[in-house]
Parts: sequence; structure tokens; C-alpha cells
Amino acid sequence: MADKINSKEVLFNPLSKNNPVVVQVLGICSVLAVTAKLEPAIVMGISVIAVLAFANVIISLLRSTIPTNIRIIVQLVVVAGLVVIVDQVLKAYAYDASKQLSVFIGLIITNCILMGRLEAFAMANKPWPSFLDGVGNGMGYAVILVIVGFFRELFGSGTLLGCRVIPQSFYDAGYVDNGLMILPPMALILVACIIWVQRSVNKDLQED
Repeated sequence: MADKINSKEVLFNPLSKNNPVVVQVLGICSVLAVTAKLEPAIVMGISVIAVLAFANVIISLLRSTIPTNIRIIVQLVVVAGLVVIVDQVLKAYAYDASKQLSVFIGLIITNCILMGRLEAFAMANKPWPSFLDGVGNGMGYAVILVIVGFFRELFGSGTLLGCRVIPQSFYDAGYVDNGLMILPPMALILVACIIWVQRSVNKDLQED
């Protein structure tokens, strides 16, 4: 029973109480860069989930054979190999999204969330908990990207996933898209709002 409870905590804590973006403040750069539209935010989130989950499993399987003095290098090689695979899959099946994300897929290699979870969790735990940790932290990251991307595209462009959602009658009545929403500083402001809401809900995260 304890194992099941621990597995649930490992999987679901990163979605809220231990979210890598709004609690640990990791991966902020890509949140600012890829969330002007919802589609690239979703694709980036899924990509990080896949890379983090499988990197955690691979490092967990190899953890007892990796020399301590080269463990960071091994982790980078594993992540880089997975990122190349993800990049090629996106170019083959989601080329438009791949073009929008540009270099940011490659920069998953330097994402602090990945290296942090590999070092802090995968190097010390078995493959299944490591897989759950990777999926959980990836989803925690992806949720923030999707929320920020949703509001930035909706209020900045009047669309969602490229489809017009704000009626033309609103524009005829004088409504204007907020161009500030598609600028990177607004992503930071939205993340700050999410942090405020999240800490209001989770009282144990509030500082005395």
C-alpha cells in the first residue's frame, strides 16, 4: 500500500505542490519563449514529458554502472540522444510546430528540470518510480506552458490553436487584441499570477 501511495505522490506532486516551474522556478526561459501560441506550447510540453520520462528510466537503469566523475556527461549524452529523436519525429510528423519551436527543442538538453530530476531522482531510484517522476515533472511543466499559452494566444491574437474564437462582432464593437500579450514579459507576469494562485491554494508553501 505504501508503494502505491508513494507512486501517486511521485506522479502527482509535481502538478501542484512541487511544480517544477512555479515552486522550484525551473524551465522559465522556455515558458517565456514558446507560449505566444498554444500549439507550440502543447508540443513543447509533450516533448519534455517524453524526453524526461525516458531519460529518467535510462539513467536509472545505468545508475550503478556510471562512474561518479562522468555522471553529468552521461546524463547529457542520454538527454541529447532523446532530444535528437524527438526533433526528428516532429520534423517528420509536425513540421509546422517544429518550425515554430525552432531552436527551443534542441535547448531541452539544457533545461534545468531534466538535469535536476536525473541527478536528484533517477540516480537514486529504480526505473518505474523514475519513469513516474519524469512523467509527473514533465506534466507539471507542460501544464504551466499550456495555461500561459492559452491566455497569451486568446487575448493576444483572439485565436486558439489558430482558430478564431473571439467573434467578429466584438471587433466590430471596438474590441482590439492586446498586442502586449504576445511579448515575453507578459509570459512572466502570467507565471507570477499562477504562482500567486498556487501559493494561495497551498498554504504550506507560504513563507512566514
